[in-house]
Amino acid sequence: MAPYASDDSTTAGEVDEQRSGRRKAARYVVPVTVIGVAAATIGLVPALADSGDPDLPKITAQQLIEKIAESDVQQLSGTVKISTDLGLPNLGGLESGLLSGAAGQGEGGSSADPTAKLTELASGTHTLRVAADGPDRQKLSLLENAAEYSIIHNGKDVWGYDSKSNEVYHGTSSKSPEHGKDQQPPATPKDFAEEALKAVDDTTSVTVDGTAQVAGRDAYKLVVKPKQSGSTVGAISVAVDAKTGMPLKFTLTPASGGAAVIDVGFTKVDFAKPAASTFDFTPPKGAKVTEDKDAGKDSEKAPGTTFDKGGAREHAPKAGEDFGKGLDGMKTIGEGWNAIATFDTGGEGVPSGGAGGDLGGFMDSLGDKVHGEFGSGTVFSTRLVNALVTDDGKVYAGLVTKDALVKAADAGK
Repeated sequence: MAPYASDDSTTAGEVDEQRSGRRKAARYVVPVTVIGVAAATIGLVPALADSGDPDLPKITAQQLIEKIAESDVQQLSGTVKISTDLGLPNLGGLESGLLSGAAGQGEGGSSADPTAKLTELASGTHTLRVAADGPDRQKLSLLENAAEYSIIHNGKDVWGYDSKSNEVYHGTSSKSPEHGKDQQPPATPKDFAEEALKAVDDTTSVTVDGTAQVAGRDAYKLVVKPKQSGSTVGAISVAVDAKTGMPLKFTLTPASGGAAVIDVGFTKVDFAKPAASTFDFTPPKGAKVTEDKDAGKDSEKAPGTTFDKGGAREHAPKAGEDFGKGLDGMKTIGEGWNAIATFDTGGEGVPSGGAGGDLGGFMDSLGDKVHGEFGSGTVFSTRLVNALVTDDGKVYAGLVTKDALVKAADAGK
């Protein structure tokens, strides 16, 4: 069956044309590896809906996916709850330090830098307030204990404010208003849903599983499940607003069961125009203000200073296409949910045991030693992404089980 073949008259080509230009390269708050791998391994096959709510008409999965693609909500305000549970080891302050370092907050950096601050969403449960008024005005606030962090985009100005440290970060957006249509507040259900629905092939079952109420609004439930065995992904559920087509809730559950790996949903939402004052910002008296040294340059060179998530993609990649683009020598093994990215670091693998000293012992505590025809290596695991680093420096990673990684390494021997 061809992708998007269904019982209605819409052709695959027409659907592709409708969706062309709506795919956006992601710069999301959760770890890039998780969403990047997911984007490259998710495909869709339509199925007939069975709505359990008589107040909503039946709809096919294909029609609901099109409804999401065609949704163009420009104005909203609301509260979003985001929970991320990747099952990372508890490293205390080290974990947050690594996240900040990966985001580029070097010595002397500002705690109000959006690139560094929003990495906090990579773990735990957080409450956000979001607002948008067209392509040129967005605001996101991360609510903390007796403190608040906000990032405000108003015209060409982008402000980050950390009330706890009383620090301000200021950057500018060089993008045109037309390009701004591709800008949305990050960390919303729409962000995750769009990324998850980019790849289209026949490795996935997609159905509409009744209806739900999210933030007081009627919604359809779109459920995405892998057809293949061996994936760490159990299912993805997207609650889609019946009126606007905007995703209101996104949940990714692992095949191993338990709590969701990613659960992002509105608890309150209003599609009325926010007050203009919502996007006003003046640095408080006495605040330390850091000016972005790359302000005015191409946003690709200054990530974190704009809500922009990148230019529109010309088309949605097939499963595995573009996976790991930009990493020299990276290849993809397998397809669909079982796709595994592999590359050679040219190194000597992970320090281990006595030979690695204290570092080797620390790395052993984070990973599991495995053996196969390829030799030996260390598997580092989360509840979603697993990665095998062989002792001769090869890396295998994907949304697959440890056994699948060992098998792939054996095949590449």
